[in-house]
Amino acid sequence: MNKAHKKKADLLKALGHPIRYCIVEGLVNGEQNVATMVDCTGVPQPTVSQHLNILKAAGILEGMRCGNQVHYSVVDPEAKKLS
Repeated sequence: MNKAHKKKADLLKALGHPIRYCIVEGLVNGEQNVATMVDCTGVPQPTVSQHLNILKAAGILEGMRCGNQVHYSVVDPEAKKLS
């Protein structure tokens, strides 16, 4: 196993939960804030936030503060291809 295999496996592991995959799929079309993701996924805000933390830790998403909101976007090119 080489580094590329490990990186792809880590990406797939992070996207392996349906809610996280749904979040990334929605963000490929443009950045969103947590409230928008709550509406799209139908899960409570704390649950969305937990999944966002996992995706950020995996290097798939980045958040940019805009006033009192954070707008998230997909920064991993491989994640964009999978969605």
